[in-house]
Amino acid sequence: MIEIIRDRAKRDERIEHIGARSAALSADLLRKVSAIIEDVRSRGDEALIEYTEKFDGVRLEPENLRVDEETLHSSAERVDVHVIEALRESIRRVREFHEHEIEKSWEVDGERDVRMGQRITPIERAGLYVPGGTASYPSSVVMNVVPARVAGVERIVITTPPRTLGETPAVAAALLELKVTEIYQVGGAQAIAALAFGTETIPRVDKITGPGNKYVAAAKKLVFGAVGIDSIAGPSEVVIIADATARPDFLAADLLAQAEHDEDASAVLITTSDTLAEAVSVEVERQTQNLPRAQIIERSLQNYGAIFVVEDLEEACEVANRLAPEHLEIMTREDDLVASRVRNAGAIFFGAHTPEAVGDYFAGPNHVLPTSGAARFSSALGVYDFLKRTTLLRYSREELRQTAGMIAALAQSEGLDAHARSILIRQEEK
Repeated sequence: MIEIIRDRAKRDERIEHIGARSAALSADLLRKVSAIIEDVRSRGDEALIEYTEKFDGVRLEPENLRVDEETLHSSAERVDVHVIEALRESIRRVREFHEHEIEKSWEVDGERDVRMGQRITPIERAGLYVPGGTASYPSSVVMNVVPARVAGVERIVITTPPRTLGETPAVAAALLELKVTEIYQVGGAQAIAALAFGTETIPRVDKITGPGNKYVAAAKKLVFGAVGIDSIAGPSEVVIIADATARPDFLAADLLAQAEHDEDASAVLITTSDTLAEAVSVEVERQTQNLPRAQIIERSLQNYGAIFVVEDLEEACEVANRLAPEHLEIMTREDDLVASRVRNAGAIFFGAHTPEAVGDYFAGPNHVLPTSGAARFSSALGVYDFLKRTTLLRYSREELRQTAGMIAALAQSEGLDAHARSILIRQEEK
């Protein structure tokens, strides 16, 4: 089910195959989504209602686009009390973690009465897309809303397909626990367009976050610039670095936890032990038999899973850096040393008792992480994603007099004489 690869050339080929599975947005898909976006821009609510009927089979009136609080409470009431308790504790822990990310405005004094600084302010409106169906997760609601709240965002707007709250009442419960009640029952690319440009009912926001299918991803790509976005998320992934001290059943369980996401998910074990590789392969097959999403797991592991056997932990780190995974688990004798050699990973989980799932739901760090190799240049969602940094600069007459010639010289070297003149004219001041 999961292939053990010892040959370097075959390993390189497999790494390339895994990397190629990113959220590819075809030209045809982008054209279709672009047409939807332009239609929503021009026709507003009318277009939203037509697309909701076409794609979701639900006919709405403009006054029904926003979910009333009675519906929200009615759905949330169906959630087991133990889930509510877990949501509250998860929210508390995630908030506590993100409070450490709060940035402060600052100013410094330079020579000759110059003052410079940076003012930190939250964006005014954040839009969160909550997908429907099997991809609707209350944990994602927590991970997107909490850092926005900690940042100080005043208005959080939710869009989600019409059946989400009915089919996934835990999402409704999470929204109520987070005191988010501005929710619109619109999904897909049309929802992203509405958030980006506004309609008669749905307000325009400053930034859009949240997961979604390829149509949502394409829409986010196309509206970027008119509005901020978190990222273009690809399929989920985990890489585990392990030596002979690791337990095969733990490793197999963690690989399966990732593979059950969807058929494009990637689960990779990198180990220095051939004996461990064989044992994990056997455990994967044994444990899969008892899982309800076994078919998805099998396809995921066949297409994008692997067990790489390497010479030593240094080589394991090199392979991990090439993959630049969303999640990296380390189970070795020297976890900290191994982690110090890893440059590219969205999040690192240390030791046998820190499976990636604790980060998905509960521990505190955000689970919205860079995928498809984006950990080479990107980071987890955080408070900073909902903040703006405005630079501040105050020059004195004396400082400008001292530096005017140099500034003007640079402007003239770029052929921008008016820029130079705006500096030099102040030297004529009496």
